Amino acid sequence: MGETKKDFMMKRSLNKGTFINASNYKSRWFVLDREFLRYFDGTFDKQGKQKGVIELRKIKAVENVEDHVLDRKTNVFQVVHAAQKSSDILTLYIVAQSDDQRQDWVTYLRKAAEYADAHFIPKYHKGVWMSGSYTCCNQISKNAIGCEVTSTEKEFGGVTVSSSLPPVPSIPAPAPEPTPRKVVVAVYDFTPTEEEDLQLIQGEEYEILDDSREHWWRAKDKNGKSGYIPSNYVKKKFDLEMFDWYYKSCTRERSEAILREEQREGCFLVRESSAPGMFTLSLFTTENDGQVRHYHIKKNEKGSYYIAEKYAFPSISELVHYHKHNSAGLATRLKSPPTRSGATAPATAGFSSSKFEIDPAEITIGDQLGAGCFGTVHEGKWRGKRVAVKMMKESAMSDDGFIEEAKTMTQLNHNNLVQLYGIVTKKKPLIIVTELMQYGSLLSYLRRHKARLLSKTATLLDMCSQVCNGMAYLEKRRFIHRDLAARNCLVGQSTVVKVADFGLARYVIDDEYTSSTGTKFPVKWAPPEVLSYTRFSSKSDVWAYGVLMWEIFTGGVMPYDKMKNVEVVDYVCHSKLRLEKPGACPEKIYKVMLQCWQHVLQL
Repeated sequence: MGETKKDFMMKRSLNKGTFINASNYKSRWFVLDREFLRYFDGTFDKQGKQKGVIELRKIKAVENVEDHVLDRKTNVFQVVHAAQKSSDILTLYIVAQSDDQRQDWVTYLRKAAEYADAHFIPKYHKGVWMSGSYTCCNQISKNAIGCEVTSTEKEFGGVTVSSSLPPVPSIPAPAPEPTPRKVVVAVYDFTPTEEEDLQLIQGEEYEILDDSREHWWRAKDKNGKSGYIPSNYVKKKFDLEMFDWYYKSCTRERSEAILREEQREGCFLVRESSAPGMFTLSLFTTENDGQVRHYHIKKNEKGSYYIAEKYAFPSISELVHYHKHNSAGLATRLKSPPTRSGATAPATAGFSSSKFEIDPAEITIGDQLGAGCFGTVHEGKWRGKRVAVKMMKESAMSDDGFIEEAKTMTQLNHNNLVQLYGIVTKKKPLIIVTELMQYGSLLSYLRRHKARLLSKTATLLDMCSQVCNGMAYLEKRRFIHRDLAARNCLVGQSTVVKVADFGLARYVIDDEYTSSTGTKFPVKWAPPEVLSYTRFSSKSDVWAYGVLMWEIFTGGVMPYDKMKNVEVVDYVCHSKLRLEKPGACPEKIYKVMLQCWQHVLQL
């Protein structure tokens, strides 16, 4: 096949490290044809071996990069594309020899990608990915939504447009292999809040057009309408997760709390067992004033699933269908799963695929739920949706830094994190809009129910496990909480525990956070390296997690309750003593706390 365009430019290495040096950039011959952008080593006078290739139909964006942000270089442009053998999204940074050469290649590449039927993304990052975040917007997820509208979105509204190329080879290129359709089923209803989003109706099928972003996918409904949908509201067709009775990683304690809250005869769910690859059916019966029965779903030699051995079926869904009509050894026949509509639908990463700034006129502020060093928390509504509204004291925090941080925080989405939906910055005071958790802080919850909870080790351990899941998610995304404590976790329906206020401590000013040196941070939850050197890391969050476990197993007692902050510093740093084992805490669990307090950051 002949060539249509060829030029000599530089590219940045994909495995670029922390330190900048000349070896991060390589001079390459770039060759473009109908199907591929290829690059070769060699010199200006001679082309060498092929070093890489990008399939044009996998290109997501071709855009300029701000001058001087990529190692102070100019005339840089980027090619955002899907990886050849995975679903990862990669960015190739190319350094042209002049602005004219850059604009020529950007224009030509876009046309070539359109001709190859590429599906462009609506937003891109005008900066670059460096040291774990984007230079333009500080977002910490590599697949985070861009901060600038792409040129193709401005010109064509995101629709792929056929475009003729300059003269092309006479030998026609073979048609690309069709990409398998990805079909999903909506598990929850979703009502769009912006024009670019797509409505979801529970139980209906949707085709996924682009799943390159973590939390928002572009999809098409049965009528051909396309838009963005929350990825956690849909499941693959034929997977167990598409069924409303399947609660994948639900623990025994969790399932009992969910079913007891429903109080309905025959209410049931299926969950993963503690044994890998096994499943359990949890069923509520009203006998003996209400109880939850747990049945192991077993597998016979033929690979069929059963609870009662003579009633075996090829799939778990068929087993459930049978027991909906026949109890066959169960306490009662299966009737219906727990309610998943409305308030129990999971939180989305923001209200929509792109909304961050919230119009204050759309917020209704109701009763006050609490107050703290940052301001007051109220129950509120946004377009009819129940939310929590935090009204920040003007003197309590540094607004400018937090606003940038909040853009990143909306992209953090996990079942055990309180979701940040957006903020109001156009009027004072600064308002933060988050997910509403109906039972308030974990600290208050522990103190209210102390007498009942301290006798339930499994329930307390389940609370610890949920916080651990949320913190593991933050750590994986290199996000440090800095203020993990029972007061900064919230409790919702079915004793769901979620971590809140992650990252907020850096912007709050309050006496409770003052060390002996005058530095601001939560002293009684801080490890020696923070108390002595103010060095925060994921390890300091691990220390705080150990203290939070101690709070849970004491029913909400203040750590070091008889000590002042300066005494705590001496106790932890100089005497090297630790909190004593709570009376209701098993020895094994206390050993986990001690492990959290053993580390000291290498200084």
